[in-house]
Amino acid sequence: MKKIVVYWSGTGNTQEIAEKIANDLNVSAFSVSQITPQDALENDLIIFGCPAMGNEELEDSEFLPFYQEVLSQIGDKKVALFGSYGWGDGEWMRNWEQEVGQNLVTNGLIVNGGLAELDLASYDEFISKLN
Repeated sequence: MKKIVVYWSGTGNTQEIAEKIANDLNVSAFSVSQITPQDALENDLIIFGCPAMGNEELEDSEFLPFYQEVLSQIGDKKVALFGSYGWGDGEWMRNWEQEVGQNLVTNGLIVNGGLAELDLASYDEFISKLN
């Protein structure tokens, strides 16, 4: 199964997590500014990462348009989600999971902060579903 990590990061937390996921799965990671939606769609599993922004929502100037274009053409490809947050209770991830629907392979991975705050048990479970 061909896999890719595609993310947007404002402070670097989501980028650190993206790079860890990519390294542990031995796949490439790209920010949305480094790849086209068509290139992302060449993969069987797209692992999207975006932090919670504003009122617990996806970043809307770069990430959201990219993600929506991919999602409109997703077909039967699989999707996994991850991101970081600094406030709230993870509502952005729950809403995001609902939007992805049947293409979602596992619950989203959320991290309150950066890589140092990553819960390893949750992370290991997330990664196991992507292999």
